[in-house]
Amino acid sequence: MKNGENYSSSRRNFFKFLGATLLIVPLLDACKEKVISLLIRLSGTNHILGHKLRVKNFPKPSKQISIPYLIIGGGITGLSAARQLSKKGISEFLLVELENNLGGNSSNGENQYSKFPLGAHYLPLPNQEDKELLQFLEEEKIILGYDEKGFPKFDETQLTFSPDERLFYKNNWQEGIVPKVGNSAEEDAELLRFFSMMDDFRTKKDDFGLYWFNIPMALSSQNDAVKSLDKLTMKEWLKQQNFKSNPLLVYVDYCCRDDFGLGIEFVSAYAGIHYFAARKQNSTQDKNDNVLTWPEGNARLTHHLKKYSKGKTLQNHLVYEVKTENGKAVALVFDDKTKTSIEIIADKIIMATPQFVNQYLFKDRKELTKDFHYAPWLLATLVVSDLTDNFSFPLCWDNVAHGSKGLGYIFDQHQSLQQIQDKKVITYYFSFSSSDCGKSRRDSYKKPKEYWKSLVLEDLKISHPNIEEVTESIDIHLLGHGMISPKPEFLFGESKQKAAQSIDDKIFFAHSDLSGISIFEEAFHQGINVVNKII
Repeated sequence: MKNGENYSSSRRNFFKFLGATLLIVPLLDACKEKVISLLIRLSGTNHILGHKLRVKNFPKPSKQISIPYLIIGGGITGLSAARQLSKKGISEFLLVELENNLGGNSSNGENQYSKFPLGAHYLPLPNQEDKELLQFLEEEKIILGYDEKGFPKFDETQLTFSPDERLFYKNNWQEGIVPKVGNSAEEDAELLRFFSMMDDFRTKKDDFGLYWFNIPMALSSQNDAVKSLDKLTMKEWLKQQNFKSNPLLVYVDYCCRDDFGLGIEFVSAYAGIHYFAARKQNSTQDKNDNVLTWPEGNARLTHHLKKYSKGKTLQNHLVYEVKTENGKAVALVFDDKTKTSIEIIADKIIMATPQFVNQYLFKDRKELTKDFHYAPWLLATLVVSDLTDNFSFPLCWDNVAHGSKGLGYIFDQHQSLQQIQDKKVITYYFSFSSSDCGKSRRDSYKKPKEYWKSLVLEDLKISHPNIEEVTESIDIHLLGHGMISPKPEFLFGESKQKAAQSIDDKIFFAHSDLSGISIFEEAFHQGINVVNKII
């Protein structure tokens, strides 16, 4: 959800601190819990309207629209498809979206102090080979030009400011998110061996010159030996390689939960290795592994993309049936504002919707969807009066507590040029990693906001014992289907391939869950590729 932490800087910091002495910090005295009144708000995706698909008690269409191209779904894939249509000179299209905003998991909220993400919050520097993404970033002035050697010049105000990341480990903050200060010699040796293996995976190519692991996934090697990694969990692979130290296992588990919603016990080994090996860190001469980020997270990228569908979007509209009829593609759509239905007839329909939605729109599709697992997520944005501590490393953009239930928090105002704020705004991330994502999702909908407040604050108390005393408000955002979570035998499985097949050359499917990895780049390329396929 955070869009894939880039591990290389932490790796370099690990080398740098390898010989450091363990810092012994006295345990803090437990503070007496202060009884305070918090402003707590609970929000989420419009799952109530979405769940009407199960009943399908919609009025008959009272209006008809004809359009050459219809895009269903206003997430990054749908917006990217709209951009690609526009670039091909096609302006006659319509985009339909269930929510009242565009961007899907690349959306944001805002309070009086700062914007904040409601999903993905950064974009790693792209691989140099990803020309389409580089072109988009250049169009939006994120890349300002290229140097004499052809490396892009990124707008420094959109690159993560320093200090960028820290880890709360053994009662102290340390630089980077790889545990380093205080490890045993054996633990350090395992970390070194693991990173060496990941470096090797990152550069490996097959006989056709394709990287074993690449972004987008479609450009990766189809070598059977590489694909066989998808048959194991990441935990099983680590065990095969005789990795067993706690600092390493907890770190890799964090990385997998961060990018896939599921930890090493449940996620595919191929996916786990892809996390480390697919990003080449080759878009800067010095292999700078910085990331692009904004207070609102990847909603900034949504803002850049949505101008292509301006005036061509129907929001708060639920598509409840899609079919082919009389040589055309037909979508039946419910307008939640007027409580009426519309029939939209198109030459081509692009289904930029996840498969858990598509299973209700097409006959005989539920069987395919059983193999698609989506981890629920929780985000909590806190306004705090103070976030100082007595530890050694200052507040960073990304702040993680080793071994915590959650994924840490980001400092939303980190990119602000005004570095002194009346209040600080942080966003905490939590993924529901379990063997049964469906059960986790159902359970999450039943919990009251007080339950989530307690979960968030208790987890943050690991690194900030006084967090409850300084917190003034909490905005909790639940994502029932936060992201596609690649369990073993899914990435190269039959269900994913069948779900991507078009219908009668009229209805085409594109979504990041069809790549199997929920990152901005995959959704972006899915939108481009589906338009190129149609036209």
